[in-house]
Amino acid sequence: MTPQLQQAIRLLQLSSLELQAEIQEALESNPLLEVEEDYDYDGAPESSDEDQASRDISQLENQDIPEDLPVDTKWEDMFDHQPASTSSSQSMIDGDMERENQDESGDSLQQHLLWQMRLTHFTEIEEAIAATIIDSVEDDGYLKTTLEDIQQSLGEEFAEIELDEIETVLHRIQHFDPVGVAARDLRECLLIQLRVLEVTGLPHIELLKELIDKHLDTLAKRDYAQIKRALKVSDEELTELVRSIQLLNPRPGSQIQTNNTEYIVPDVYARKYKGRWSLSLNPDNAPRIHIAEHYAQLINRADNSSENTYLKNNLQEARWFLKSLQSRNETLLKVTEAIIERQKDFLDHGEEAMKPLVLADIAEVVEMHESTISRVTTRKYLHTPRGIFELKYFFSSHVSTDAGGECSATAIRAIIKKLVAAENPRKPLSDSKIADILGDQGINVARRTIAKYRETLAIAPSNERKRLV
Repeated sequence: MTPQLQQAIRLLQLSSLELQAEIQEALESNPLLEVEEDYDYDGAPESSDEDQASRDISQLENQDIPEDLPVDTKWEDMFDHQPASTSSSQSMIDGDMERENQDESGDSLQQHLLWQMRLTHFTEIEEAIAATIIDSVEDDGYLKTTLEDIQQSLGEEFAEIELDEIETVLHRIQHFDPVGVAARDLRECLLIQLRVLEVTGLPHIELLKELIDKHLDTLAKRDYAQIKRALKVSDEELTELVRSIQLLNPRPGSQIQTNNTEYIVPDVYARKYKGRWSLSLNPDNAPRIHIAEHYAQLINRADNSSENTYLKNNLQEARWFLKSLQSRNETLLKVTEAIIERQKDFLDHGEEAMKPLVLADIAEVVEMHESTISRVTTRKYLHTPRGIFELKYFFSSHVSTDAGGECSATAIRAIIKKLVAAENPRKPLSDSKIADILGDQGINVARRTIAKYRETLAIAPSNERKRLV
């Protein structure tokens, strides 16, 4: 690819915040580029109060989770998110060494674990195993890769390494900070933390081990009567055991997070005017820039001085940059228009009106490759009267209907959510019943598909949604 094309593709996949930084860097490095006079250097255009209010930056927040969700679908309810200090590795480090090697607050979980690995007495082989394990740890702190897969990932150089050697290194990593990281399931994670807390004199330690080791599923179902019979404990003792478990952390990886707040800045605005949806790019995302005329005039000199060559090179780069910016804006608007043309019923009526849509559909309309559509729709956001959505939100798989049409997965999830919200709490709808209701509406969905969609909505099974009042 030519440098111009590479630059155009790179700009295309930048988020709005990254684009602002890119433009600012270009302005600082290229004297041939300057901001138009009606723009401040911070990129804020002169605009009316009404326009400015409609372009406020919205902070990205997690979707609210219903408070009455059962424990097994929302295990975090069992914990207070303030686990006891179970780490001793860092406190054992010499003060000067700690200040020198302290990981930055924005480090990822993997970086935090690698930092500890380098301070641990590992052989060369053990360090290779440890690095491979750490690379496989998920953001929540769990290791979901099998030891066999890790063994294969080590390559031919370490072909003779046995599984028990890998497991030995794994056990050492599991006691890194945060304790319980790289556990393979919740049971193992909590038991590891208990073993560390054992030296602190935590009461009822053996009962706690038995409760977690043998009755964790029963605890998740809140079948306290069965637990009391099995452990031969009273109500007061069981309450104390549960409080002790609340000292533990079911998601150790959540303790190590970057402190950077992520914001959503809309790239495109959708407004309805006289019954038609219109789109406009967010002018706040980038200042209007152009080539500085007084520098461009200097280039008209015919000499081949180094100064003139420098200006000519910067002029060419400035033209490429402006053309790449224009191409990015045109492509973004073109793709968004194609998406909204397909999904305008969603803007008018909500999620239940969302139509099936895949990347190939839009690629065909705008005559671009699917990979280009993927770049355009990643981390690009559309501001609508219904909220701000990533462009990828508008893509969804489909389910066939009796009438020969198609219904999107997004619409089906919205229907399921609506049905559950309106159900009788004394007699909640089963997955089979929901499938039957959708079938009556001409939407053929298997019970297992309903279960999958229900789980993505963080809705518990019917037997756990049942309420007496």
